[in-house]
Amino acid sequence: MSRYTKSIVASGHAEVSRAAGTILEEGGNAFDAVVAAGFASAVVEPALTSLGGGGLLVGRSEERGKNVFFDFFVDSPGRGRKPDRPPDDFFAVTVQFSGSSQDFNVGCGSVAVPGTLKGLLHTHRRLGRMGLGDVIAPAAELARSHLLNEQQGHFLQLLRPIMTLSARGRAIYEPGGKYLQPGDRLCNPEIASFLDQLATEGDDSFYRGEIAGKIDAEMRDRGGWLSYEDLASYKVRERKALNIPYRNGVLVTPGEPSMGGTLIGLSLSLMAEIKVKDELWGTGLQLVNSVGLMNEVERLRKRGITSFEALIGFMEQGKLKKKSMNNIRLFSRGTTHVSVADRHGNCASMTCSNGEGSGYFAPTTGIMINNMMGEDDLHPEGFHLMAPGKRVYSMMSPSLFMEGDRVRLVIGSGGSKRIRTAITQVLSQVVDFDLPLQRAVDSPRLYLDEGLLQIEPGFDSQALDQLENFVPVNRWTQRDVYFGGVHAVIPGVEGAGDPRRGGAVVVVNHPAA
Repeated sequence: MSRYTKSIVASGHAEVSRAAGTILEEGGNAFDAVVAAGFASAVVEPALTSLGGGGLLVGRSEERGKNVFFDFFVDSPGRGRKPDRPPDDFFAVTVQFSGSSQDFNVGCGSVAVPGTLKGLLHTHRRLGRMGLGDVIAPAAELARSHLLNEQQGHFLQLLRPIMTLSARGRAIYEPGGKYLQPGDRLCNPEIASFLDQLATEGDDSFYRGEIAGKIDAEMRDRGGWLSYEDLASYKVRERKALNIPYRNGVLVTPGEPSMGGTLIGLSLSLMAEIKVKDELWGTGLQLVNSVGLMNEVERLRKRGITSFEALIGFMEQGKLKKKSMNNIRLFSRGTTHVSVADRHGNCASMTCSNGEGSGYFAPTTGIMINNMMGEDDLHPEGFHLMAPGKRVYSMMSPSLFMEGDRVRLVIGSGGSKRIRTAITQVLSQVVDFDLPLQRAVDSPRLYLDEGLLQIEPGFDSQALDQLENFVPVNRWTQRDVYFGGVHAVIPGVEGAGDPRRGGAVVVVNHPAA
């Protein structure tokens, strides 16, 4: 029996939401839809995600009456290699942003063991109800040809040095010597064929068969660490999600390998001690409270409050009231998020990333593999120090906010270190101030970056003037992708796509039961 008359999808691309919506129209559930969205996003958002990247999924299965957390983020490579020195093919490329440039580490030595492909198939196998071929079909069609939109064209332009690093990349993104621009057709026939084959043969070739063998051989030739043993040993991990009480509900969010869950939990625990009033939203007092909260979270993070044990110890010292927070344990740049809620109450929140991509494409697949071993914010102690087979940490935090046994909000974001602040701010606006979801997502955001307050336009100017008396403020002139991309759904009610990251919502109406 249906719980709602609507199924809703929110993502960072119209074609991704459309792919998931098609599955929901055809009788698939939220997990079929989120898997279809994952495959589609790997095709139409190639600067943000890939089947060669990693991801996390938190969901609610009404059929099983339980929450799920699937961890398919990347592993550190090197099984069977006994590497005794840094990989040879590991170097920086410069990406030019407006007004500044940044170096990113790429090459075969930047590749971590990919998990997204296996994670999508695992999710479908465990919780989907439609045939795999039907779920993959929208992505395969998009891979054959689709129009590059403005947002993705902009991202591809930024990452041009990486996308065109190899002949395989140039064949896809610079056909005939002309780099793709918004409005051009993006065609990736190799990934289309790979998806067609995947629907009938599964992922054995990629992780244990012919493709895995070719990847291993090329990595050996080019000085990378990813091995056949790495691919064959990779496993999706079903973990217990964190349950973080807040107001009259509970936030269900990833624990390890996500570092974001505990930091969000710390923020919410501090916020729970602040009494809010509707009239405070957007005012100077609310702004001051927000900055004070972020400053305190950063102070505690630097003191080592980044695990459940440390957080509980901190609260037991009387510095914060102890909450009944059960099952809690406590960084990625190019990320994309999908939120789905179906008419039966099943919900799925999934965040995936490819970093910026390594520039290396797995042979015969059209799939660029990640550069997670070259992401400096994922390896603060230094590169290539992790033992082979260890899960790399992430700041991804796909989440559900539950009231009783029902999901009130499906939420997640891209945005590297801004993921946790973007989620926390939107969640507070919905739960504390009862803002409509799209307004909450559209509202200006702020982020305290090493003592400098980055802030979008839209806050009270007098409050900002006062704020500058005790913290440096950088006032942005427009909303920006820097502040994350929150795509969220209130089951049965509405969805909201973040305009900062090409947000798109699809609503599928069902007849009343």
